[in-house]
Amino acid sequence: MFVLVAPGQGAQTPGFLNPWLELPGAADRVAAWSEAIGLDLAHYGTKADADEIRDTAVAQPLLVAAALLSAAALGDATADGPVLGGLAPGAVAGHSVGEFAAAAFAGVLDDTTALRLVRTRGLAMAEAAAITETGMSALLGGDPEVTVPHLEKLGLTPANVNGAGQIVAAGTLEQLAALNEDKPEGVRRVVPLKVAGAFHTHHMAPAVAKLDEAAKALSPADAVTRYVSNKDGEVVTAGADVIARLVGQVANPVRWDLCMETFKELGVTGLVEVCPGGTLTGLAKRALPGVPTVALKTPDDLDAARALIAETTATA
Repeated sequence: MFVLVAPGQGAQTPGFLNPWLELPGAADRVAAWSEAIGLDLAHYGTKADADEIRDTAVAQPLLVAAALLSAAALGDATADGPVLGGLAPGAVAGHSVGEFAAAAFAGVLDDTTALRLVRTRGLAMAEAAAITETGMSALLGGDPEVTVPHLEKLGLTPANVNGAGQIVAAGTLEQLAALNEDKPEGVRRVVPLKVAGAFHTHHMAPAVAKLDEAAKALSPADAVTRYVSNKDGEVVTAGADVIARLVGQVANPVRWDLCMETFKELGVTGLVEVCPGGTLTGLAKRALPGVPTVALKTPDDLDAARALIAETTATA
């Protein structure tokens, strides 16, 4: 059984969409999405600099578009067909904003609806982030039982519990500065992330209300593929429940460690991370030893991903 996963904010780099837009039909697909959400995704994915794509309102739809585009290429999807084409993963999941791509992979939302909703999310979170100067930093190493109380002592939130020895702290810039001077015991490094706010914390509460209002207009389908929620690692089937979790996760911690535990319980034998891949496969290599992984960084990685999928399907 292979799992298809989508990365979250911070995975984007300048020009990362360039090679993907050279694939047949890709430019037209992205142009249609851009028109639907009022954002030039091709420009931001090919010509914009690091600061421009760090903007939450841009980064979030850009990442989801990249995830959908690379998944469509992997599954040889037609322009008017399901975004996964012929792919049949045993489960899908996304880290933070990657959950919107996962919802499309699971058939809960169509690709355009997922992008419209994430565009609303990005704008609302950017507004919330502007209220107070906040940010996020990854802590590498350490014991969660030691790290989490230390963060709470500093007023920080363990916003992402990623497993494999990584927790992401979120809070005000002053609180993060204090963390740099006072690291929890066992933590090797504190790495600032390329995000513009303290996501998955109480600082994002204003964005939850706006996303919830937008979500009320949706008619989600039930999942046709196992959708593993990063709220608690649970497999969620009902479309309405998936949407409720997408709304709530804006101001609540991401438990990617529990998602990987669920992959293990489901019997995962391979993991493919869509573009811009690398972060989640890195975590899987440490938390799921022996499970082969492929990260889609450029179209050159498609053959390796297809080979992995074929192997896991043959041995299922």
